[in-house]
Amino acid sequence: MKTNSRTTLIKVHLLLATFIFPAALMFIITGAFYTWGIKGSYTAESHIIPLEAPLVDEQQELVGLIENALQRLSIPSPSGKPKVKRSGTSFYLEWTGSKMDIVLEPTSDEYMAKLTVKETSWYRNLVQLHKAKGGQLFKIYAAALAISLFTILLSGFLMAWQMPKYRKMAFLSSTAGIVMFFLMFGLS
Repeated sequence: MKTNSRTTLIKVHLLLATFIFPAALMFIITGAFYTWGIKGSYTAESHIIPLEAPLVDEQQELVGLIENALQRLSIPSPSGKPKVKRSGTSFYLEWTGSKMDIVLEPTSDEYMAKLTVKETSWYRNLVQLHKAKGGQLFKIYAAALAISLFTILLSGFLMAWQMPKYRKMAFLSSTAGIVMFFLMFGLS
């Protein structure tokens, strides 16, 4: 019975590990580089948008202006969610996605707005996916990746725990990992 359950654990571990390896590698690389400030780059292009009335700090209205402007420019909407950013009495709308970021902000002429379209480099696109700026389908994929990664770690621990010669090593390594996590958490 133990051999059968161990064989099943090995198969689950192997299949999940090999299937999620490319996506896990992307998250590992972008996460490690992001920690050190390596985030990728953008190419930006600005457009002046004529307004019929001054911009107001109202997200629905600002999104409507952006969507109309993007349609005129034949540019698709970003995959993420728009958000109004405020600082004192000023504001702007930022709409981020995996392939582009859009910023709409007032200018010194209240009947003109500045629309900035920032297209991501290939690496920044990966960083944006890591930051959950992709579409709904990629978010579902990332959630499945997280569940798979947990399953891989759990199956690895269970396989080690089932073998008496590795049980002590698994316990000590897990204990050291927990202590290190809380130590780094406390020092950060």
